[in-house]
Amino acid sequence: MRAWRPLRKHLRDLDAVHRRWSSTKSSRNGIAALLDGDAVDDAANVTVNGWVRSVRKQKKVAFAAIADGSTVTALQAVLKPEQAETLSTGVAVRLQGQWVKSPGGKQSHELQVSEVAVLGDNDAEGNPIQPKYQTPEFLRTVPHLRARTPGNALILRLRSAVIGSLTRFFGEQGFVQCHTPVITSSDCEGAGEVFTVSANPAKIPSNEKHQVEHFFKEPKYLTVSAQLHLEALSQAVDKVWTLSPTFRAEKSDTPRHLSEFYMLEAEQCFIEDPDRMMNVVENMLRAVATDLSASAVYRELQASKEAHHADEIDNAIDSATLRQRWEGLKAASWPRVTYDEAMKVLEEAHIPLSYDDGLAAEHERYLASHLGKGSPVFITHYPAVQKPFYMSRSPDDPSKAECFDLLVPDLCELAGGSMREHNTAALRKVMEAKGVKEGGLEWYMDLRKYGSVKHGGFGLGFDRLICYLSGVGNLRDVVAFPRWVGRCEC
Repeated sequence: MRAWRPLRKHLRDLDAVHRRWSSTKSSRNGIAALLDGDAVDDAANVTVNGWVRSVRKQKKVAFAAIADGSTVTALQAVLKPEQAETLSTGVAVRLQGQWVKSPGGKQSHELQVSEVAVLGDNDAEGNPIQPKYQTPEFLRTVPHLRARTPGNALILRLRSAVIGSLTRFFGEQGFVQCHTPVITSSDCEGAGEVFTVSANPAKIPSNEKHQVEHFFKEPKYLTVSAQLHLEALSQAVDKVWTLSPTFRAEKSDTPRHLSEFYMLEAEQCFIEDPDRMMNVVENMLRAVATDLSASAVYRELQASKEAHHADEIDNAIDSATLRQRWEGLKAASWPRVTYDEAMKVLEEAHIPLSYDDGLAAEHERYLASHLGKGSPVFITHYPAVQKPFYMSRSPDDPSKAECFDLLVPDLCELAGGSMREHNTAALRKVMEAKGVKEGGLEWYMDLRKYGSVKHGGFGLGFDRLICYLSGVGNLRDVVAFPRWVGRCEC
């Protein structure tokens, strides 16, 4: 029995921790749960933490709109004039009182406040975020504060909900989530638009010449894709995925480009053709749309298109179009056409194009709307000369790559994938033809020498997906702290 004493002591300690945790759990109420109507009984005593969105002080009564980020809708608090003396727009407060039915018509319930506690300093007049219309362009100059506005807080909750749904999907499909390095030895795409990592002092006088110090003894870069490392990991556990930051030093100042952005990427072994990966992409996005279309986030997205805070972000579409996007994602099957078939569609529509130059944004936009008819559309088997070195050639036509792009209405390309070249000789030949040096990629070539197997994968622009699901027209408005050429405020 003596051997079991440490176990019994351990169980007693765990029980004590649980009791302490239970006794310290917050009794406060989230505003979303209160406004939901079913979570709290009428006349219940409740505690609310949040920020004052606005306050109206009258002779005999005061009203404050309180928000905590859990919903775009503010809670109405009714106070005595003296209780509201210290309240101002933006101040953090804790309110206690009774949750009662409201005599007004704008809300079903309101908080009759009995106690008020101001929780921190607040310079209401100097705050850049004011209770009035402020343009998306202005809000981008204060990224550390703009998330406090209702529309931007909603985007944060949408991102979180989508990540949760994706995690469930990949878990159910047997994919292993992995973390790949941010610092890499190569440019995955071979485009050369990379950030180089150095160990130089952070601040160097502009009039001083200096030499770049390579911390890793030779040039290393911020990653442009997790793909190559995922390929290595997939050959250990078969199916892998990641959601990670990527970086491109592309000097494109457009609503569709960022210097730092998130990519959702996946790789899978033992597959014979890109159809298997297209099935994963299609099932994944359908699962996300189906999962979240019954959520409060989706309902608030719909409502926000008509609300006053819709102007806080660069909304590109109305609520009806947003609904069509979500319904298109939930459609039973998505069209799959080859690059050559797409060319014929464009020619018949008399849209100017060049076969060798590839699809421009106007071509992708037409194909997505004409072929998809509301749902996404896959374009497959592009000319191999247009694609990166790692894509395998089609066995039926070596001039074509075994690849696909996923196009969606308005936004154009959302994802791309391919079979990866698993043969050492074939990969080396393509690298030589495309001018890709093996230096820094020796480890990648090793994957073809030791236990090589057919495999494929895809990458999806996560921030673009959030744009598509939210109806926001600018990537800079769905990323909390956007970075683009010349801009990195904080």
